[in-house]
Amino acid sequence: MIISLAEPHDVAKLLSFREEAAAWLRGLGSDQWSRPYPADKLLATIEAGTVFMLRDGHTTAGTITLTPDAEEGLWTDEELAEPSMFVNKLTVGREYAGQNLGGRLLDWAGDRAHRAGARWLRLDAWTSNEALQRYYLAQSFTHVRTVREGTAVNGGPRVSGWLAQRAARPTDGHGFTDRTPTPVRIRFAA
Repeated sequence: MIISLAEPHDVAKLLSFREEAAAWLRGLGSDQWSRPYPADKLLATIEAGTVFMLRDGHTTAGTITLTPDAEEGLWTDEELAEPSMFVNKLTVGREYAGQNLGGRLLDWAGDRAHRAGARWLRLDAWTSNEALQRYYLAQSFTHVRTVREGTAVNGGPRVSGWLAQRAARPTDGHGFTDRTPTPVRIRFAA
């Protein structure tokens, strides 16, 4: 499988991935991703070079967004002073479920974050999705805290406020052919 940058024409696939994941999650009793994601915001993240596609031939098997920008209102100033990269919108196509592609994408992201100079690979997960939280814990993430509605730093609203991190570390164990550009060294407040 090949991992590469998403392109503007991938917006439709990414939106359908999100709809597919939301339907699957609804079947599990979760309201995660039940609100449609704005296509223009998705296109902006693609144009920023932070969305990556995992392709199996002509089929998209998964996607991950990896950015040096934290979701507003989640992380403290002290945490933001540490060099970090943030995972968002990790999605694996249902036909690829059970193959550990999500774990391998997280390993790839941790390696990319390490090469960009990050100390941490961080994420926020749906506050009420305990199965997803257990998944991230099984992927060597450590729970930092849960930010709930009205308690977010800077007063931001939170439905996705379960915060976790793991050390950014090099690996070649993801097994993907990486066709992404060399990561830009991140800047952070010291």
